Amino acid sequence: MIFAALFIASLVASNLIFKKFFLWDFFGLYTFEISVGILPYPLTFLITDSISEIYGKKKANQVVTIGIFASLFSLLIILVSNQVNASSTSPVQDDMFNQVFGSTGIAVSASMIAYLLAQYIDISIYHFWKKLTKGKYLWLRNNFSTFSSQFMDTIVVVGLLCSFGQIPWDKFGALLLSGFLFKVIVALLDTPLLYLIVYGFRQRFNLKINEEIKLD
Repeated sequence: MIFAALFIASLVASNLIFKKFFLWDFFGLYTFEISVGILPYPLTFLITDSISEIYGKKKANQVVTIGIFASLFSLLIILVSNQVNASSTSPVQDDMFNQVFGSTGIAVSASMIAYLLAQYIDISIYHFWKKLTKGKYLWLRNNFSTFSSQFMDTIVVVGLLCSFGQIPWDKFGALLLSGFLFKVIVALLDTPLLYLIVYGFRQRFNLKINEEIKLD
């Protein structure tokens, strides 16, 4: 439940805050121009990899499906809120609210398409490598699955946002490269964290390598 809660919070937050962009100078080697929405999003892949490793493919897919409903429900709340006129004393007026959240529907739609492709691809590739290696080489399946799925996610969501006019096409290449490289760096950095999570669960539940907790 904690994994699912963190997954949903990260996913919904990334859809709500995507319109703010920032520059990040990576040790003078490359300057990233990325949306703040990308900050919590890579955590969703760490979470699904953790669930895949501990609870299996079925539970990971269930959490992904729950995330879809959570995102759609948050979109419904925003659409309803946007139809209510702000009072004269409201610190946030209609134009400001619409400027921040007015494109959320487009963002959620683009994100959901990319999300579905990326997450299910990530889980499938993860379990392909897990089966092939008989549960060994955790770093291999974690990174191989994430690299493939994150590239798919980035190219689809940036392409759709450009198509809907939310981002100019001249920024497509830079945002694609920045977004993908950032996600790759995060994936590499979160590998030790995945090892720590898996180690903790194996110690707590006396799990052997390649053994999963069955909740059904």
